[in-house]
Amino acid sequence: MNIAERLGRGAPFATVSDLVREHAAERPQAPALRDETQALTYAELDALMDRVAAALQRDGFQPGEAVAVCAANSVRYAALFLGLLRAGAVVAPLAASSSAEALASMLRDAEARLIFTDASTQHLVPEGLSRIALDGPAFDAWLAPAGAQPQPVQVSPEAPFNIIYSSGTTGTPKGIVQSHAMRWGHVQRAVPYGYEGCTTLLSTPLCSNTTLVGFFPTIGAGGQAVFMAKFNAERYLQLAEQHRITHATLVPVQYQRIMAVPTFGQFDLSSTRYKFSTSAPFKAELKADVLARWPGALVEIYGMTEGGGTCVLEAHKHPDKLHTVGQPVPGHDIRLIDEQGREVPPGEAGEVVGHSPTMMTGYHHQPEKTREAEWFDPAGKRFIRTGDVGRFDADGFLILFDRRKDMVISGGFNIYPSDLEDQLRQHPAVAEVAVVGVPSEQWGETPVAYVVPRDGSADAAEIMAWYNQRAGKTQRLSDLRFIAELPRSAIGKVLKRELRDAYKL
Repeated sequence: MNIAERLGRGAPFATVSDLVREHAAERPQAPALRDETQALTYAELDALMDRVAAALQRDGFQPGEAVAVCAANSVRYAALFLGLLRAGAVVAPLAASSSAEALASMLRDAEARLIFTDASTQHLVPEGLSRIALDGPAFDAWLAPAGAQPQPVQVSPEAPFNIIYSSGTTGTPKGIVQSHAMRWGHVQRAVPYGYEGCTTLLSTPLCSNTTLVGFFPTIGAGGQAVFMAKFNAERYLQLAEQHRITHATLVPVQYQRIMAVPTFGQFDLSSTRYKFSTSAPFKAELKADVLARWPGALVEIYGMTEGGGTCVLEAHKHPDKLHTVGQPVPGHDIRLIDEQGREVPPGEAGEVVGHSPTMMTGYHHQPEKTREAEWFDPAGKRFIRTGDVGRFDADGFLILFDRRKDMVISGGFNIYPSDLEDQLRQHPAVAEVAVVGVPSEQWGETPVAYVVPRDGSADAAEIMAWYNQRAGKTQRLSDLRFIAELPRSAIGKVLKRELRDAYKL
């Protein structure tokens, strides 16, 4: 199968399940999935998917029903996900780091009556819900017999593929419904990046869109996906060298930790063709370090799980644009709007909104939240609001400032926390920092900083005084506090809401 012809622009719609079937027929012994303990060829993966789909149909599940999974990454998890899709199920992958309360809420929202777990998550599942342990004999017992063939399921492009729950940085997670057409678009989008015959190392959770936008193009193109159950920077480098990875999909905090490994230069990473980053701000200096020391191209993808517009920065081609997130990809319409929903003039900052072929259907059971996330231009064209504030430079590259909700309005002045954080990182005692706005009787809001110090000798008052001497009057900190570790989501986003909620004057 010629991948460019099968998946490229203008190719007829195909499901991920169909693509696995084709790879299994053409290259049955090609490696498909691998973790620390197990590996599957495409023939073995295809057969296991059939057994999953047949078991689901045997148990009376209908196409369009949601089935939940809450477990660490593994070959079984990945094969289960694909097998559920073959039966026409809507997969609801849930974060293994969820609290029991949050998990119960997401399960109710998804209306899932079956969940697959592992030893790390089974205690979180509410009583009365059917559960099957992926990492034990119960899963093997549940599967249909070897050689079982499920009834074929016709899947339309508009049919729901999965429900991805947001990381919770803004409160209760929302269920983002993505269609098969949207996932097909993600597979097609990867054609220029050499996924054919690739080996992709995935170390973020399968409940995250960050992982899935690397996983499905890998499988769609007939490559091999290698999974880490839990990220560790040095172990990542060991696996990258061992499996001769060609593609890496990582979030910025993972790049930061990998590049900080003292023995980084001793690992053979020469097989790397492409490295991708998404989901969180990627600092220009870190991009430069990755470009300088890690072979292969570096591509930053800016977008949302909800879809809408996507920008791509091919950093290896544009080393002078590392402070940006790149340009809109072909077929994606990115615009900037003001607080009143009007497009801003060229060169001015505004909220980023986007339209593309890869857009969510909506938030599950939350039509009002869906409407809040949408913006329509005067012609009625639908866009997804990102909540990010940015502007385009003269060359059409998008420069981001901050999340609109994270912007601090102090005494009537707009303060972008990222500006303060960039300055604070220049202090030698600052390892990591997050700036948030907290209520102030005098100013309405005022900025405070949470700092992870580099060592125990650091002094918070000294760092704050050092910063305030350099800052403009409206950007001065009212407080600076040390913290052992910044709270982060499963994919590395700093949970600023938790910092704001925890702050007490």
